[in-house]
Amino acid sequence: MNSAAERYVRLVLALGQHDTDYVDAYYGPPEWRRQATESKRPLIEIRREALDLAKEIGSDGGTADADSRRRRFLTRQLQALAARADLLSGRKMTFDEESRALYDAVAPVNTEAHFRALRDRLAAELPGPGSLTDRYDAFRRQFVIPRDKLDAVFQRAIAEARQRTARHMSLPEGESFRVEYVTGKSWSGYNWYQGNFRSLIQVNTDLPVFIDRAVDLACHEGYPGHHVYNVLLEKHLVRDRGWIEFQVYPLFSPESLIAEGSANYGIDVAFPGAERRAFEEDVLYPLAGLDPAGAERYERLRALAESLSYAGNEAARRYLDGAIDAKAAAAWLTEYALMSPARAEQRVRFIEQYRSYVINYNLGKDLVRGWMEAAGGSASNSERRWKAFERLLSEPTLPSELSAARPPSGNAS
Repeated sequence: MNSAAERYVRLVLALGQHDTDYVDAYYGPPEWRRQATESKRPLIEIRREALDLAKEIGSDGGTADADSRRRRFLTRQLQALAARADLLSGRKMTFDEESRALYDAVAPVNTEAHFRALRDRLAAELPGPGSLTDRYDAFRRQFVIPRDKLDAVFQRAIAEARQRTARHMSLPEGESFRVEYVTGKSWSGYNWYQGNFRSLIQVNTDLPVFIDRAVDLACHEGYPGHHVYNVLLEKHLVRDRGWIEFQVYPLFSPESLIAEGSANYGIDVAFPGAERRAFEEDVLYPLAGLDPAGAERYERLRALAESLSYAGNEAARRYLDGAIDAKAAAAWLTEYALMSPARAEQRVRFIEQYRSYVINYNLGKDLVRGWMEAAGGSASNSERRWKAFERLLSEPTLPSELSAARPPSGNAS
């Protein structure tokens, strides 16, 4: 298998020569990257070898031993690699065909009526003149972190998220990350894993950063999200088992649904129930110079707005399927996802760059939640939830295994 794993890593690096977003992280031998750069293999050749290798590896039915799970994971990653090569070669896929091919999952379809019903619940909480989007945006602007306080607030949220994670999960000695503030990006935050248990986290400050984003980003990008996910894969699979395929992370692959879904669900794991609001009220609001008196209402309205997250998937589906143009997609996001025009335009740029990747955040979170609850990791059983979460982050798991809502019985850590 290690020979096949090396071929897989080299194929990912080769495809990365045609797609600058494809290789999200790599910490294998530097000469492999250099050789990929020097050779620049044709897409058709990369695709053919990926499919041939997937057939060679095979998948041993539904058995749960570590080798079988490794084979299934690697086979599906290779199939996604071939699909990405197809897309780069000009093949047309619908939004749902693409998400299934790349991420092993398809998001549900929702109608305008569904989103209108959700909007009505929020509208009842924010009466007044003007559009609901304008009213919600005006309300939220009371909770913007001042730019000169952003780093202090974010660093404090990171410290708390790490402390909570370290109480329940064994983190390798020396793990850490540094934070940079950037502009001109289509995303709000990004974790660049660099190997050796280190990450670079970038936070985009193009648009206002609201107080709730401090905990969101600290957890999603850091603890127990992307940073911890990559750290545990490196520790348990690369170093302990020698599974070299995890030295590379292809962004447009099933692995991303696990990564994004667990990073979003990890927020609730680290800050369950009322603990999040208590921390924000007692610590982050004063640090940001904001009045914590509005924290309870802000959290309630934010939760109602979050129920509209699938409107983003629908905008992407309609836009990428050609049913609407970019302007209409931004208008849809403003109307049904309650995004300000500037934020909606940023999101359309994200959709144009990352396409069906958008399903990984909300559908991924829902699938991870279902898997965790099936494993007994409910909110009422915190310790068991942490253990199930650590297990998920330490094993080769496919989205289709999550959608079955049953945790595999093997343990690869």
